[in-house]
Amino acid sequence: MGGEAFKALADPTRRRILELLRSADLTAGELADHFDMTKPSISHHLNTLKAAGLVDAEREGQSIVYSLNTSVLQNLMSWFYTFTDRSDSDDE
Repeated sequence: MGGEAFKALADPTRRRILELLRSADLTAGELADHFDMTKPSISHHLNTLKAAGLVDAEREGQSIVYSLNTSVLQNLMSWFYTFTDRSDSDDE
């Protein structure tokens, strides 16, 4: 379940990118403004997030706009939730 997503989420820079995208869709340049790293490094992180299905990318003119893919995140959260749902099996 979501092996690529878990690998992508393991990196603090990628988690910060997701936090930024939670507020608004952003271009790679806009995202890069929040980090002290090269644009190719940001691009690598974005490609990892995209490969994991955590972000979507859409070309708008010269730019690529990134947005959260909330369905993948919701699926991961649902999976995590299964560990807290103890239903009736413990009552028997």
